[in-house]
Amino acid sequence: MKYIVVTGGVISGLGKGITTSSLGKILQVRGLKVTAIKIDPYLNYDAGTMNPYQHGEVFVLDDGGEVDLDLGNYERFLDENLTFDHNITTGKVYKTVIERERKGEYLGKTVQIIPHITEEIKRRIKKVAIESEADIILIEVGGTVGDIESMPFLEAMRQLRMEEGERNVFFVHTTLVPTVEVVGEQKTKPTQHSVKELRSLGIQPDMIVGRSKEPLREETKRKISLFCDVPYEAVISAPDAKSIYEVPLIFEEQGVGEYILGKMQVRGEAPGWREWKRYLSKLYNPKNEVTIGIVGKYVHLKDSYISHREAFTHVSSALRTRVNLKWIDSEDLEDEGLDLLKGVDGILIPGGFGPRGTEGKIMAAKYARENGIPFLGVCFGFQLAVVEFARHVLGYEDANSTELHPSTDAPVIDLLPEQRDVKNLGGTMRLGAQKIIIEKGSMAHKIYGKLQIFERHRHRYEVNPDYIEEFEKNGLHFSGKDESGTRMEIFELKGHPFYMGSQFHPEFKSRPLKPSPLHLALVRAALEYKENHK
Repeated sequence: MKYIVVTGGVISGLGKGITTSSLGKILQVRGLKVTAIKIDPYLNYDAGTMNPYQHGEVFVLDDGGEVDLDLGNYERFLDENLTFDHNITTGKVYKTVIERERKGEYLGKTVQIIPHITEEIKRRIKKVAIESEADIILIEVGGTVGDIESMPFLEAMRQLRMEEGERNVFFVHTTLVPTVEVVGEQKTKPTQHSVKELRSLGIQPDMIVGRSKEPLREETKRKISLFCDVPYEAVISAPDAKSIYEVPLIFEEQGVGEYILGKMQVRGEAPGWREWKRYLSKLYNPKNEVTIGIVGKYVHLKDSYISHREAFTHVSSALRTRVNLKWIDSEDLEDEGLDLLKGVDGILIPGGFGPRGTEGKIMAAKYARENGIPFLGVCFGFQLAVVEFARHVLGYEDANSTELHPSTDAPVIDLLPEQRDVKNLGGTMRLGAQKIIIEKGSMAHKIYGKLQIFERHRHRYEVNPDYIEEFEKNGLHFSGKDESGTRMEIFELKGHPFYMGSQFHPEFKSRPLKPSPLHLALVRAALEYKENHK
C-alpha cells in the first residue's frame, strides 16, 4: 500500500484540501485507484453539530456521515463516494481508546498517547486502505504544523513512514509564500520555519507546495529547495487559479505526477486529461449569463454553501453559461425589503436550521412564486416554501414548522415520528442516501430521466401528511416521495414555469462532469426567464 500525506504550515485555509484532491486526480488519470482520508484534530466526534461559521459546510455522505467539507472536494475531484471512515477526528480516536480501556482490553497497561492513540490512528487509516482496495491513499492532516491537537496525528504519520518504508509514504507540505508588496519580493522565511517545525517532529517533506498570489519565481524555488532540503523539481508553485479544477493541470505542467510515481516506484498509464480540459474550456468560454440569488443566513461565509457554489460551477460548464451568484442575507431581506431580489433570474433557498432569517426566506419564496421567477428550495428551503404556500394560498395565517413555532395552529412542517424521543443531537437526523420514487410524467421525471433516484438527506422535520391533500388540490404537487409514499421528497408548482423543492440535498452529489440535475434545471429555467424578460 502506498500513502501520500499532506500537511500544512504557516496559516490555515491555504487549500490543503484542493492540493490533496488535485494530487488524487493526477494519479487517477494515470489509471490508478485512489482514495482520500481527512484527519480533523478537533474533539468533536463528527462535523454534525458544528456551526457553519465555525467550520464551513457540513458535508453529508451516502452512508449518513456528517463530515468536513474537504471530503466534498475529494468526491467532486475523484467522482468517488466516500464513507464516514474516511474522516478521522480526535473525538473518534479517543472515544474508541477510552471504551477499550473501560472494557479492560489493554490488560492493565497505562494507556498513553504513544502508543495507544497513535496505534488507533494508524488502525483507522489501514482499515480504509484495505476496504477501499486503492493503489494509493491520500491522507490530509487538518490544521497546521505546530498545533497542539495535531501532534498525535503527525507522530502517527512519522511512525507510518518508519513502518511502511520511505518508498511507500510520501510527504507533501503546503505552505504560504507571501509577497511583501512594498518591495515585491516573495518571502520564503515562513516556509523555512514551517519545515523546521515539521522536521523537529521527525518528518522531512518530500515535496513542498508553495501557495502564493503569483507563480513562484525561480529564485524563490531555489531558495526553498536549498533551505528546506527538498529537490528543486519538488518545489511546486500553487498560484491563485481561475478555478480550483485548474489546479491539477497547474501541478501536471510542473511534473508532479511523474515525480511522485518515480519516488514511490509506481507505474501508471499515460495521463488522460481530455475530458477534464474540455470541462475547463467550456467553463472559461461561456455563451450566456444568468444571475441566481442564494437566500440564506450564512452568506457571509461562502464555504457554508460550498456544495451549492460548486454545483453551479458544474452547471456553468455543462450549459456554457456564466452563473453569477448573488448572495442575499435573509435577515437583510426582512429589514430592507424585496428590492434586494431585483435583477435575479432565479432564486435558491438552501438548507439551514433555526428561526433566524426564516421570514426573509419565506418572503423570497413568495416573491418567486408570484412573479414567475425560477425557484429551487432545498431541505429547509423546501420546508419554508411549503409554509409560504400554506399561509398565502391555503389561508393558514399561522402556518409554520414546529421547529420554529411549536404551538402553531397549522403545523404544516412537523417533526419526523422517529425523532420524537431523540435526546442527543449528533448523528441522529435522517441522514444519507435514501430511495425516492418519482411520479411518471412529472417535471421531476423529465429532469432526472428516472423513476427511482437515491439522494442524500439531513433533516428532522418533514411535510405534515395531514395537509398533503389540501396542498395537492391547490396546485402544490408532490411528485417525489419515499418508498412508503408518506414522506414528501419533491414538490413542483402547477402553472409556474419552474418552482420546485427537494427535501434532500442534490448539491452533495454534483460532480464536474455530472452536475446536479436540479441545479441544471434551475439554470435552464433562469436562461428562459431572462430571455423572456429582456
